[in-house]
Amino acid sequence: METKKQLFKPIKKTRVYEEIVDKVKNMIEKGRLNSGDQLPSERELAEVFNVSRSSVREALRSLESQGFLESRQGDGTYIARKPLETLVNPLASVIFTEKDGQMELFEMRRLIEPHLAYLAAERATAEEISMLEQALDLQGQRILEGDTAMDVDKTFHYILAEATKNKVLLRIIDNIMDLLAESRDKYLQVEGRPQRSLARHRELLEAVRERDCDRAAQVMRDHLEDIENSLFEAKRKEEPKEGDDDGGG
Repeated sequence: METKKQLFKPIKKTRVYEEIVDKVKNMIEKGRLNSGDQLPSERELAEVFNVSRSSVREALRSLESQGFLESRQGDGTYIARKPLETLVNPLASVIFTEKDGQMELFEMRRLIEPHLAYLAAERATAEEISMLEQALDLQGQRILEGDTAMDVDKTFHYILAEATKNKVLLRIIDNIMDLLAESRDKYLQVEGRPQRSLARHRELLEAVRERDCDRAAQVMRDHLEDIENSLFEAKRKEEPKEGDDDGGG
């Protein structure tokens, strides 16, 4: 009879953490891992998957945010007894069917993310604040090199969401961020936009560091307004002017 450790086989090293996520989900769906089962340690999973511990850590974080896993302080990581997916999936389904409704997504962001920033300022641990600092250092470095740093931008917002300690909120943000990947890439292509985003992120970090919840919420509102204006201004420039025909002449 195979042990729990033997269920985890080495996987291909392409999009590593996502493959780990898919593999664990598959084992849960097939009943090879059940509610309450304890997972091997990060080190053991890294060995049997033949990947880095950072990839395992990212996969576990993703699975926990989706409600498949739960961490017990000092005791390890377990398969969740009531997967959060059963609560969030209906909302996620609505979001994913509205891929073209960018305006509606921004309306949702304006409702959710200022309060997210408020909670992050109230609840962020010293470790999470340090992670935010590291993300901004990397974002600044990448921007100086001429990169938009889109992935780091997303990471910063994700760490803020994690700092709320609210799994439902984190899962919703996961879905919103995935849907906004294309628009994020577009608005970060706007001249000066990466630098302005970095400046707002630094204001947010300062508010979180000082535990100034109201200030964090206001900075997030201003940040979202900046992003929305940049995005829709870029879209207006892409639209054909009145009188232009489809054939371009």
